[in-house]
Amino acid sequence: MADTPTSLLRAAVRPRMLGLLVVLLAAAAVCARLGVWQLERAEVRGAASAEREAARVVTADPDPLADLLAPGQTFAGDLVARKAVVTGTYDDDATLLVTGREHDGSTDGYLVLTPLRVPTADGTAVLPVVRGWSATPDIAAAPAGDVDVVGWLQVAEEAGAPVVDGRTDAISSAQLVSVWGGPVYTGYLVVQTSDPVDPAAAGGLEGLDPPTRAGAGLNIQNLAYAAQWWIFGLFAAGLWWRLVRDEAAGRPPLPGDDVPVPPREKDPTPVPTTG
Repeated sequence: MADTPTSLLRAAVRPRMLGLLVVLLAAAAVCARLGVWQLERAEVRGAASAEREAARVVTADPDPLADLLAPGQTFAGDLVARKAVVTGTYDDDATLLVTGREHDGSTDGYLVLTPLRVPTADGTAVLPVVRGWSATPDIAAAPAGDVDVVGWLQVAEEAGAPVVDGRTDAISSAQLVSVWGGPVYTGYLVVQTSDPVDPAAAGGLEGLDPPTRAGAGLNIQNLAYAAQWWIFGLFAAGLWWRLVRDEAAGRPPLPGDDVPVPPREKDPTPVPTTG
């Protein structure tokens, strides 16, 4: 006899399917908890790795900027937080204040952005240099004459609002070339030290931490394990639904699987009448 299709609801409430649902839900819950545990491990191990990397970046020896990046050259991702040393002359009259940047939990201040004119084989190029963060717009002048600057590289940002009254909301090479002239580097330098020392440091200019790469702070391996556990949990739920569909499509009810449906009462047979 061919299998008799039945409704999904009736198949789902059969005792066997309800038992499977309990088992698979328990398995899904275990997978979800293991995924959360792996995510916690990813955060812990990622934070430890980030601390080690930050310490290495701070103490690393600088490379000459010319060995890392040329004016107009595409900024590679692995250059972020690379320590570089460069010699040039500040154009203090062209200093800009970058607004809307947080430092030590405060956004009521400015990044101090000054162009450094760097000698090149073709003349000079402009390197945007973040000298530090200031709580006020009153900044002491940058060191005059040649200055040796050591700092960390960071990629230039997307263009923001137009530069107005010496203020900008983005460190964008595309915008800065129209303000400072060119050629302009496609990244900027966050100062760690300078020789001679920046006079603004004595007037409240605060140094900044090294830039961080996108995605830092999570351990990728543990993050992948977390995703795998959550996928297994979804698979368990999906497996039950697939079994319900198969049950409804082909398996006839077993004794005790369904609540018996009372048979319909037949209409009474009409009594023939005689003429």
